[in-house]
Amino acid sequence: MDCRIDPLAAAGLELGDAHVIRNAGALVTADVRRSLALSQRALGTAEIWVVAHTGCGVLGLDDEAFLAGIEAETGVRPDWSPGGFDSLAGSVRAGIAAIAADPALESGAVRGFVLDIGSGELTGVETD
Repeated sequence: MDCRIDPLAAAGLELGDAHVIRNAGALVTADVRRSLALSQRALGTAEIWVVAHTGCGVLGLDDEAFLAGIEAETGVRPDWSPGGFDSLAGSVRAGIAAIAADPALESGAVRGFVLDIGSGELTGVETD
């Protein structure tokens, strides 16, 4: 989601080379899995990358405090989770696990990375 990042350039790709799904925190949510299933099954996507980045605003976010603030301001508590996390690599691993657990997705070619927004370097995230 971060407007400081050009995902195609970061991956060394050109326009038309990849489907890019962006959201806050690079979280693999139900809607991301839906989009991935469509990308794979209707459009032939063969590989999935889960990429988090340094300087992410969701890193260290206190979900409860965030939701309570919205509720205090609006009188309504959102029915979604912000998805705060404490580790970029851990969040990437959780995303990969969510993809692997979804029977609608082909999970054989899934890779994870952390992008350093200062240097532009992509560092692979090892899974167990």
